[in-house]
Amino acid sequence: MTGLKWGLLGSVAAASLGAAAFAQAVPSPFEVQVQAGRNIYAANCAACHGAALDGGQFAGGLKGEGFTARWGNVPASELFDYISTSMPPGGSRSLGDAEYAALTALILSENGGNAPAALYATDMEAFARVAFPTSGPAAEEEGNDLGLPGISSRYPFPSWPAPVDRFAGYTPVTPEQLSNPEPENWLTWRRSHEGHGFSPLAQLDRTNVSKLQVAWSQALPAGPTMNEPIVRDGVLYVFGFGDEVFAFDAADGRQLWRYRRRLPDGTTPLSKKTMALWDDKLVIATSDLQMIALDARTGRPIWDVAVPDSEGLRSNGGPLVADGVAMIGFASQRDGGSAIAAFDVDTGEHLWTFNTIAQEGTPGGDTWNGLASEDRHGGSVWVSGTYDAETGLALWGVAQTYDTGPVRDVQPGLNNDGLYTNSTLAFEPRTGRLVWYFQHQANDQYDLDWVFERTIGSLEVDGEMRRVVITGGKDGLIDTLDARTGEYLGTADMGFQDYIIAIDPVTGRKTPDPALLPGRDRPAVFMCPHAGGGRNWSPNAFVEATGMLYSNYRDTCMELRPRAEGGFLSSGVDVFYSAPADSDGMFGILQGIDLKTGEVQWENRRRAPYDTGVLATAGGLLFAGGMDREFLAFDQDTGGRLWRTGLTGVPNASPITYSVDGRQYVAIVTGMGNPLSFGLPNFTPELPEPEINSASVTVFALPADD
Repeated sequence: MTGLKWGLLGSVAAASLGAAAFAQAVPSPFEVQVQAGRNIYAANCAACHGAALDGGQFAGGLKGEGFTARWGNVPASELFDYISTSMPPGGSRSLGDAEYAALTALILSENGGNAPAALYATDMEAFARVAFPTSGPAAEEEGNDLGLPGISSRYPFPSWPAPVDRFAGYTPVTPEQLSNPEPENWLTWRRSHEGHGFSPLAQLDRTNVSKLQVAWSQALPAGPTMNEPIVRDGVLYVFGFGDEVFAFDAADGRQLWRYRRRLPDGTTPLSKKTMALWDDKLVIATSDLQMIALDARTGRPIWDVAVPDSEGLRSNGGPLVADGVAMIGFASQRDGGSAIAAFDVDTGEHLWTFNTIAQEGTPGGDTWNGLASEDRHGGSVWVSGTYDAETGLALWGVAQTYDTGPVRDVQPGLNNDGLYTNSTLAFEPRTGRLVWYFQHQANDQYDLDWVFERTIGSLEVDGEMRRVVITGGKDGLIDTLDARTGEYLGTADMGFQDYIIAIDPVTGRKTPDPALLPGRDRPAVFMCPHAGGGRNWSPNAFVEATGMLYSNYRDTCMELRPRAEGGFLSSGVDVFYSAPADSDGMFGILQGIDLKTGEVQWENRRRAPYDTGVLATAGGLLFAGGMDREFLAFDQDTGGRLWRTGLTGVPNASPITYSVDGRQYVAIVTGMGNPLSFGLPNFTPELPEPEINSASVTVFALPADD
């Protein structure tokens, strides 16, 4: 019995040990994923990166000291994003998310890392919690099936200087710098918080601009790209199509980091005109209606928050950060109007939202011809705001309403101005309190909105220096207001509109010609400019020292033709493009305007319309680009052309200038997509848009030996 008992117990024990061994042999989900990654790697990656991930003759190693020096302590999700959008070269995204996740797991494992579960692209938060070790096993030298294993360690390479570390000694961006950047930097949209679009750099001037040549160029994701880059201490940041952000060495174009937003399925990517620097953060708005702060040195998210009550909103402009507050405006045709929202820049906490359509029972709420709040529409915000540190006010522009029918004819005893459409709004950034507003055009029946940049500065008005806000509408009228109070000071007329017949010299209220009021119950109307502008969102440049404003526009008109039902405007009209009656066939116009007198000093006319803003420099130069893919420099004093070059794509953002190590550069972004970039195809049929849409940032400088 004893032997039998022992035998039975022994059998049971052996069975138990075998079961335990079998249990231990079952691989974890992560190990299964690693093995899958090994098979995928062998088929797709080994030929370049080496059979053992130790590097080949065509690509670097994916493990060892060289790899962990770049990827150590970096979330595995970042490597997934990188390889899924960049590998294999020329054929990125040729694998699925599951395959790229398995490859990430393999590389993590080969560097001594582990994960508590498999890595899934559908759970990026868990993916992001897994980081690469700061050191891993040394790469081994061994052959591969191709006989091209990689680089030998037996014969040393010559030493070579390491690239400049542009983030070494990084210091936080201060509010003072944003208001008055160092000459070499371009820190915000239009360079500073005041929005001048002017640089004090003068290495480039009238005598040498003809020598400009390409210094470097980098491709961006193909698609509409309207972003004006920003530059800080030798780093150029740019927002690419598909919500990708890049940091480049501003001197040579070397990529320093890349952030790619994984947009939810069904999200339409929208180009952004601006980003914002603050402290150590780069603040962006995304197409899926989030506000994000990235570490300006690494591109890694610091906070990521949703915009409250975002249904029906679109983010086309970009953020303004001032007084520790990140503000963003939205475009919308939803019931009740659009909005400007604000967030604490350190934490992402939502602070306030301002409805750009005055609601019933609020100031201005009685200006909608008796409409209920939910029946009011428009008030979109298409571009970013500016900030005046002297007054502590953030200035934003608001657009018109397309729903023109219900407010066209004023009802007895009511008001149909439609606040806050076509207005400048002045906010306290921290509280969202509206300090003042000014409506540039009441009851806009023409889609000629005043939503563009607000330029802040000092200007001589009637012999007295005043702190002012300068802004213009699609109609080419340019208003000057007192920056502290919103008091109307004057209007300059670029000379191409014909529908405003009077401007009150005290209030600035503009009177449209009643004979040009459109509607389905009225005859067709011919007037100038077209609803797409005259001038549009492409911003002006202001030289404060001279009081000169430089602006471009499209010399176009329109016929507002009635229709029985529907229409572009709800008053019942369609909008037809037309050339002016006396057109010379030159549709791209650049002007120099003396704001002290309101007079146009000179005008340069060309066939192709412009689709960029204007850059002015202390070297007496102006830069702008057209839909014919030309990039040009002009003389500020005369408007004469001094230089031109061709671009590979259509420029669709404003040029900038900056300097690195004493060398001045001029940068322009291309990427057709905004309606301005399409030009006037039926006006200029000999200037077709390119069939292949590309995007890039191209940077020019004088030859290095000049």
